[in-house]
Amino acid sequence: MNIGTTSPVSLIGDVPVLSFVVIGRNEGERLVRCLESISQIQPLKGSVEVIYVDSGSTDDSVEHARQLNARVITLQSAYPCAAAGRNVGWRASKAPIVFFLDGDTVLDPIFLVASIEEFNDPTVAVVFGNRREIYPAASIYNRVLDLDWITSPGSADSCGGDALIRREVLERIGGYDEQLIAGEEPEMCRRIRALGFTILHVDLPMTGHDLAIMRLSQYWRRAMRTGYAYAELAARFRSTALPLWQKEARRSLLHGGALLALTVGAVIGSISFHSTVPLVATAILLILVAARTAVRFSWKTPDALTLILFGFHSHLVKIPLFFGRLLYEFDRLSGHKTGLIEYKDCPGFQTGPTLPQ
Repeated sequence: MNIGTTSPVSLIGDVPVLSFVVIGRNEGERLVRCLESISQIQPLKGSVEVIYVDSGSTDDSVEHARQLNARVITLQSAYPCAAAGRNVGWRASKAPIVFFLDGDTVLDPIFLVASIEEFNDPTVAVVFGNRREIYPAASIYNRVLDLDWITSPGSADSCGGDALIRREVLERIGGYDEQLIAGEEPEMCRRIRALGFTILHVDLPMTGHDLAIMRLSQYWRRAMRTGYAYAELAARFRSTALPLWQKEARRSLLHGGALLALTVGAVIGSISFHSTVPLVATAILLILVAARTAVRFSWKTPDALTLILFGFHSHLVKIPLFFGRLLYEFDRLSGHKTGLIEYKDCPGFQTGPTLPQ
C-alpha cells in the first residue's frame, strides 16, 4: 500500500505486516509532520496500516489525519490518557507487529527496515531505537532533556512511547494500564519481562521528538508527573519479585526533600543573619555536584555547556519530583486519584477526573 495515497481503511482481506498507532491531542502541525514521515519510510515486504487515535483535540488534528489517509479513532473516555489511546489503537489494528508513535514525533525513514528483523528472534517482544529532540536549541529545557533520551543499547528494562511491539504479546498482557497517570510503558514492560520476553534497544535513529518545553512551568509539571509515577509504581511493586522504580522513588523523596530544605534554609539563614554566605555556600555546593554529574555523563555529548546544564538539571529536577511524590502520598491517604497532568498546552497545573480505585 502507498501510505500517501491509499487509505488503510481500504484493506479488505489483506493482513498488513505492520500497524502504525499514532496518538495525539492538539498536536496540529506536529501531527502532520509525524504522519508525513510515516509515508516516507523505506518499503517493507507487505502492506501497512496507519491508525490515529485522537484524545479530544480542539484543533484541526483530526482533519489533518484524515487528509493524510490515516484511519481516525476518537477516544471516548472520561480519562483520555496515552495508555487508553494506545489500547484503542492496537485493538483496532490488524498486523502482527504494532508500531506505537506519539503525534509529536518524526519517524526516521530507515529505522523499520533496519530493525524489524529483530523479531525473527521469538524471545524479542519489543524493539525500539534512539529518540532525540528535533529542536534542542529552542530552549534550555529542550537542550538538557534531550540528553535524558540517550541510553545504552541492548537488553533494556523498558521502552518509551515509541516502540515496535508484538501483537500476540499485547494480547497476552492486556496492553497498557489505563489507570496510571504516567509510567505506563515501564509498567507494561515489567509484565512483558515477567513472561520471559526481551525488550531490545537497538542503536539506530528511530524518532525525532518535539518536546516543546519553553517555560519553567512546563518543565515543573512534566517532572512532577514523573515523580508521581515513580511513587505510584514503586509502591505497587515494592513487595514483588520484580520491583520497579524503587531507587527513583526513594531518591525523589530523600534528595528532593534535602535539596528543598537546603535551599529554604539558605534563604532563611541569609535573611536572619543579614549575610549572603548561606546562599553563596549553597550555590557553590550545587555547582560542585552539577560539575561532578557532568563529568559522569560526559559520554552523552562532547558539548561542555550542555553537560553542565544537564548536571544542574539532574539535581534541581529532584524538587518537582519531590512534589510529585507528595501529591501521590496525598492521593493515597485521601483516596483521591489525580488525573492527567499536562505540560504542553495547558496554562497551569490541571488534574483530570477522579479515577476508580
